[in-house]
Amino acid sequence: MNAFVLRKLHSLSGIVPVGIFLVEHLWTNAAAFGGQEPYDRAVAEIQRAPFLAVIEIFGIFLPLAFHSLYGLWLTTKSKPNAGRYAYARNWLYVLQRISGVVIFAFVLAHLWEFRVQKWLFGMASEFFYTKLTADLSWTWGGVPLIAIGYLMGIAASLFHLANGIVGFTMAWGITASRAAQRRVGILVGVFGVGLFVLSTLTVLDLATGSIK
Repeated sequence: MNAFVLRKLHSLSGIVPVGIFLVEHLWTNAAAFGGQEPYDRAVAEIQRAPFLAVIEIFGIFLPLAFHSLYGLWLTTKSKPNAGRYAYARNWLYVLQRISGVVIFAFVLAHLWEFRVQKWLFGMASEFFYTKLTADLSWTWGGVPLIAIGYLMGIAASLFHLANGIVGFTMAWGITASRAAQRRVGILVGVFGVGLFVLSTLTVLDLATGSIK
């Protein structure tokens, strides 16, 4: 498979299914903003989905692994020139690569805390909420490091998705004009900011229990 096809698949996989899963995952986690009961109910609905294991393997984990690993490989081969040509698109290219590395580390940590604990050590999904509140409320020297890490990971993920959507529409010929590209950028930017605000409130509520 040549580099052109791989890049096209990489761009597509970042939207479908990885981007869709990100939005769904953050939206599901936002149920925790209402407390443990609605969060447990939202998680239970997902667990009852038919062919869940097949969907997770072929619809989430394999595309995510391809997008992440190929993206990291592209990062090692990239030659950013934002320092020489300080155009917005050049800086967005650099930030896209940096955010990808941040997301990779964040996803690995998140998988270890929940998926690996469930697969290898039998942690039931009913304990996800308790685990989240314990992790996000943990502090070191009075600083909630895990909560800050979550916010950084979420911010990087949403920026990566929003900027990736703009790049996808350009690469696939959906937005040919600068005006169309600008409109898409504004639309996904507003959506990303809104979802980040919702996710931030959820993280703060889980960490402190004081936001309702």
